[in-house]
Amino acid sequence: MENLLVKKNENFLVGGAIPMDEDTKRSLSFFEFWPGWAMYIPVGLQWIALSLRHGSVTLPFLANPNLTLSGMVGVPKSELMVQATGLCKAKILPWAQFDTTQETAQEQAEKWIKACAKEEIHLPFVCKPDIGCRGFGVKLVKDAEKLAKVIEAYPAGTSLMCQKLASWEPEVGVFYVKDPVSGKGDVVSMTSKFLPRVTGDGQSTLGELIENDARAGQLRHQYYERHKGMWNSIPEAGKNVQLVFAASHSKGSIFRNAGEYITPELKQAVVDIMDDLPEFYYGRLDIKYADLESLQKGETLEIVEINAASSESTQIWDRDTKYSEAVKTLLWQYRTLFSLGAFHRKNGKKTPGIKKFLQHWRIERNLGQYYPFTD
Repeated sequence: MENLLVKKNENFLVGGAIPMDEDTKRSLSFFEFWPGWAMYIPVGLQWIALSLRHGSVTLPFLANPNLTLSGMVGVPKSELMVQATGLCKAKILPWAQFDTTQETAQEQAEKWIKACAKEEIHLPFVCKPDIGCRGFGVKLVKDAEKLAKVIEAYPAGTSLMCQKLASWEPEVGVFYVKDPVSGKGDVVSMTSKFLPRVTGDGQSTLGELIENDARAGQLRHQYYERHKGMWNSIPEAGKNVQLVFAASHSKGSIFRNAGEYITPELKQAVVDIMDDLPEFYYGRLDIKYADLESLQKGETLEIVEINAASSESTQIWDRDTKYSEAVKTLLWQYRTLFSLGAFHRKNGKKTPGIKKFLQHWRIERNLGQYYPFTD
């Protein structure tokens, strides 16, 4: 599979990104695409044990006390993003939030595009659910017709977010934790994200190209629904077909452990940014950057999203990560959430009830049925 990050396309400027090593011996780790429940069984058992120890099953929902449920489930992205100040606000790609109405989708689309232009968000831009999960519903919108199709897929009253398209394609997931006692933040891991693609030979159909690819062939189910309209078409020789738009592992994007590229300068840049997000202690920043050199200097950073308590330290999805290492990382994450929650409870914060969690879980689950799958 060709490395997308060394090619220019119509929407992004790309440079010398973190390289994606090629190894035909192993395309996936054996657990990489297990069902979520299977990976989280050890976490669930630890959650029970820590709940008994701390006397609260919802303590992790206090880890980021300024966010509903600490941002664990069913919480709008906009709730976090409106809290950003100073440097953090400046680094987040411009965005605007809209609620769908009873007006025609075309009328809404035209209004949204005009409103976005006032915020320096111009076509093409990204449209996604304000309450999202694992890349579902993230769309590249090139014109009013596409935006109208996205809008009409949701019931009235659904909150959607339009966001400026990043200047750069290379992306990393930077996992951040802040010590509430010292007030010092730290970057604990970094993952490089690659958008998979196949290259036409002028003879094979798209389906055949995917099935014959060492990695994509094992994830045929991930790509079929998204590309079934052109599954039997034959791409021109040399034409690259990008298989996903959102750099989400659950959608088939490729993740590689990039911890070796973390520098003191990058750490400090992230800490400075996150110091301007009040009372935020745990989460992952999805960051676009120009090239490896500027990334390591902490420059040219554009934040797409800041994920909170439900976020993962995504290097666990590197094909070379051992199962024991992945489980160890997940267990550490949730111990950290309990520890942060315990600190905030000791300092007067009140833990939310199970009822509130279930309400937000239902909101996210119900919205999921409307998330358009095809790009």
